[in-house]
Amino acid sequence: MSWSDLETGNAELAAFGAARMHGSVAYLATVRKDGSPRVHPVTPIIGQGRLFVFMEPTSPKGFDLKRDTRFALHSGVRDTEGSSGEFLASGRAVPVADPETRALAASLSPYQPRDRYILFELAVDSAASTAYPDGGTPVRQRWDRVPK
Repeated sequence: MSWSDLETGNAELAAFGAARMHGSVAYLATVRKDGSPRVHPVTPIIGQGRLFVFMEPTSPKGFDLKRDTRFALHSGVRDTEGSSGEFLASGRAVPVADPETRALAASLSPYQPRDRYILFELAVDSAASTAYPDGGTPVRQRWDRVPK
């Protein structure tokens, strides 16, 4: 249920994703109350086999995830050529209230989360990447917790 499952299932894909997302702006898609999608910028925290996101307690994304835990998370891209590649993960978000887990997430974070922030751990069910080596043909990888 954690990032470590992806690391075990496809270490190369997990490393690719961590390099593109940890401490960088990525885009979190959630499901609104009416069922439509909503996209938010977030700064994922990846380390010790875990994937976390902190957010303001009044953030619509937090309300969305508390009501419907499904998410998709997509890395930002450096340029219009996709030279850095792209990474996508999807799964279920779990609210974290445990002080020890919160302390772990804060210690792994490249920024200082404010005390008021709420925390979610993102459990990855599937992940995919697209890379464009030498600007050529796209190279894709995929991992699914349960093979499709």
